[in-house]
Formats: sequence, structure tokens, C-alpha cells
Amino acid sequence: MATVADVESGTQAPTPPARPAARRRSFAVWRWVILLIAGVFFLIPLYAGLRFAGLKAFGKVFTYPGFGSAVGLSLRLAVITTVLTLVLMVPTTVYVHLRLPQIRRSMEGITILPLVIPPIVLIIGVLKVAPGFLLGTPYLLALVYVILAMPFAYRSLDAGLRAFDLKTMVEASNSLGAGWPTTLWRVVLPNIRTAMLSATVLTVALVLGEFTMASLALYVTFPVWIVQFEQNAGPVTTAASLLALFITWILLMLIVTVGGRSARKRGGAQVSLFSVAAPAESSQTMGEPE
Repeated sequence: MATVADVESGTQAPTPPARPAARRRSFAVWRWVILLIAGVFFLIPLYAGLRFAGLKAFGKVFTYPGFGSAVGLSLRLAVITTVLTLVLMVPTTVYVHLRLPQIRRSMEGITILPLVIPPIVLIIGVLKVAPGFLLGTPYLLALVYVILAMPFAYRSLDAGLRAFDLKTMVEASNSLGAGWPTTLWRVVLPNIRTAMLSATVLTVALVLGEFTMASLALYVTFPVWIVQFEQNAGPVTTAASLLALFITWILLMLIVTVGGRSARKRGGAQVSLFSVAAPAESSQTMGEPE
């Protein structure tokens, strides 16, 4: 009534006070300060390592024996592990969401076990029970890496499946006559492409940096090669460590960039590590009655 009376009398109701601009500027300054501190924290060790190694050491890395084979083995393991992880985890996660939603909590507890069990215990147990035709081949280490990548891949895929109405889309596909393989390939996978890229990022980073299991299983991956030559040539191994870090960054940035551009072209979510946000339009319209 007071507002109506004010309008009739020609006066306007008082507007709420605007947020002070100085306060907004202070928040922006603090963001830049935190970003600067974090940048210094990460860049100073890299600069120290680069100065210790010297630019000439980077050229010597490629001439050391075993460098090419170690890098090739690490990349091959990354590809095999990523493919096996997606082949196993995508159908499993989709089936749990569709048919067994009541065991999702149990699945989260089961998939966290590889992070609880020490890697030494895990690899020794695998070596004891592994069949003979796998011993001495890189496929054994790839299978172990699939177990290690399971917690990260499951959570990325689980977040991607939560970003859209999976059950409704599957039922619509079935009602149009599509079978389960067609539904999975043409309906489900395009909607979780971003989640699959997130799982790929985490799996590749895990494989390229893992040392304990590879060394105990007597596989000379790139991290193991760096440790083996650490005692003989400190600057060269430091340069190799920096090179491995840069290569990993480049690979991950390529995956994220390609996935982000593909998602923006299709109006989808952005690539992230542990969560996949639904597109703005679909998140607003999802669940609204027609």
C-alpha cells in the first residue's frame, strides 16, 4: 500500500543501496594476489631446475640410451590404459545409472579402493596371480593402471551422466526402435563426450607420472628411466624431468582445448577434471513439464 501511495503521489520508492565499487575492486585485487602467489609458488622451482640443468642439457637428453624406448613405452601405456578404462567404465557407469541406481553409493566406495590400497601391495599381488603370458609384457602394467585410473574415470563419467536426463533419452531412443548398441553409440556417448575427455585427461596424467608400480614390475617407463640416470647425470635428468612435465602439460592442454572447442560448437558443457556442468539451456529446461 505504501508503494502504491508513493506512485500515486509522484514519488519513487527508495532503491536498495548499490554494492560499493571499492569492495568489488578489493575482491578483484585479492584474486590477482592469490593468483600471483600461486604462480610464484609453482614457477620458482621450475626456474631453479631450468637454471641448474641449463639449455644444453635438453639436447643431451635425446642422445642418452633408453630415452626413446622409455618415452614410447609410457605413451603406449597411456593409450592402452585410456582405451581399456573407457571401454570398461562407460558401459558400467551407464548401466548403474539406468538399472541399479540404488548401488551408486556402493560403487563410489568400491571405486575408491585403489586409492586406499598401497601401490606396492597392489603390484606385488598382481605379479603373484598374473598369468604367464602377461608377465614381461606391457599389457600387464596397463591392466594395473586401469585399476588405478578407475576412481577418477568413474567420477568423471558419473558427473557427465548426471548432467542430462539419461533415462528419458534412452527410453525415447528405444521407443523409436533403436537397440542398446545404437542407443549407446548415437545417444549416450555424444552427451558424455566431455566427461570422457575429462577421464582421458586424468588417466593420461596418471600413467605418464606413475613410478612405483613400473619400477617394481621391472618396466622402464619414462619416470623409471629418469630415476635410473639420476645418479650419473644430474643436469640431464633434471632436464628430462622438466621435459616430461612440459610434454604432459602440452598433451593435457591439447585434450582440454579440443574437448572445449567441440563442446562449445555443440552447445555442451566444458571439459573439467572432476565435474561436468550441464549446458545452461538444457539445465533450465530439464524436468519442466510440456
